[in-house]
Amino acid sequence: MEATTRSTTSRKSLPLTPRDLRDLTAMRESPVHRAVLAELANTSLSETSSEAAVLHAIWEAGVQAVRERVEETGYAQMAADREPAAERKAVARRRRPPRADES
Repeated sequence: MEATTRSTTSRKSLPLTPRDLRDLTAMRESPVHRAVLAELANTSLSETSSEAAVLHAIWEAGVQAVRERVEETGYAQMAADREPAAERKAVARRRRPPRADES
């Protein structure tokens, strides 16, 4: 979906450094950069895409990357929380039951 076809709720001012502007130019003009960005943002971009459309795609790709990292962090925390419980269960399984010493 072309980013410009979406309904716009608000327009924000975005301060850009000279490096940001160079990166933006690369994203707009380089077919390789544009294709990768379009894939990451799940949108379509072309050589005629506006600067705003490219900036929005960069935003979408960044937000998606943050969401994925949050999920990874959450999954890692869940795994860490489960490890002590799994370890306790393993130790309990290795212990001899008290009745094992009865003859």
